[in-house]
Amino acid sequence: MIDSTRPTPIEIRAYRAANPKLRERDMAAQLGISEAALVAAECGLTASRIDADANRLLARAEELGEVLALTRNDSAVHEKIGVYENVKAGKAAALVLGSEIDLRVFPSAWAHGFAVSKTDANGDVRRSLQFFDKWGNAVHKIHLRPDSDLEAYNRIVADLRLDDQSQEFVAEVGAAAGDEGTDAAVDTEALRDHWMKLTDTHQFHGMLRNLKIGRRQALHAVGEDLAWQLDAGGMETMMRESAVIELPIMCFVGNAGVIQIHSGPVAKIATMGPWLNVMDPTFHLHLRTDHIAELWAVRKPTADGHVTSLEALNAKGEMVIQFFGKRKEGLAERPEWRSLVESLPRLDSVAAA
Repeated sequence: MIDSTRPTPIEIRAYRAANPKLRERDMAAQLGISEAALVAAECGLTASRIDADANRLLARAEELGEVLALTRNDSAVHEKIGVYENVKAGKAAALVLGSEIDLRVFPSAWAHGFAVSKTDANGDVRRSLQFFDKWGNAVHKIHLRPDSDLEAYNRIVADLRLDDQSQEFVAEVGAAAGDEGTDAAVDTEALRDHWMKLTDTHQFHGMLRNLKIGRRQALHAVGEDLAWQLDAGGMETMMRESAVIELPIMCFVGNAGVIQIHSGPVAKIATMGPWLNVMDPTFHLHLRTDHIAELWAVRKPTADGHVTSLEALNAKGEMVIQFFGKRKEGLAERPEWRSLVESLPRLDSVAAA
């Protein structure tokens, strides 16, 4: 590690050259900088600054054809191969509702953008569009694939290119948003009353915000008829059993800028150290199971009956990953999904054993 509070762009590039096999996120951590600072150091060389306006980018993204969409947080990486279809722009929230790429986008979190062209060990050029928040954390990346439209990519980069091509990156002062909760006491009666009046899962976050409590607080307080804690090993059990019975599921991974969703079955499940991986043709997932501090089964009322989710939280109480059984609005939850989640070992039963 460079012994400096902020390594210069030249020092960053030298460190990169000396560690060609190190993943960029790990390299940034070892240097004590944000990932955006690592990319910015390459401006004028392998990177260009571009406009980070999410709606402006999404309006053009379909031109790229087939690409890989990547959204991650500190513990999970969600990759989908497809086309940015059926885009719905919005100031507070935008949507991508493609057959493969399904996103909920929050434009206010998008602060910095880069077009990146890197040559790999085989001499192939890897092109991407990368977007970061004001602290330099990645919110979304679009990686070109062999069948992507390179001419469209070049047009988009030229149109979005900024005059400012500085190699310096200074993160916003102050900590990034963390656990949405507080340590205040929870009014359990009020929580249960609001919870039981939900008619749509999308109302859940608004309920927490209105009650001024965090998700972890709510799960601990609401009662075991609505949320019960599971043994963390239940995550892998759910994935493998879903694959065996070819059960269509919904997998949500997000950060402050994007929530990315996979809807459908999973097939190829593999573990490597702490990583639980899905390596299917159009869906890749990489999950650090050792980052799961709490795993919960959660029941939420809807107009179509209650639905069941599997929710993994990290040690800060932040959502790592969330699963539902795949269903269409207006239809009841799949009984196979409900049965699978309800069969997973509860934390208290595992401890007792």
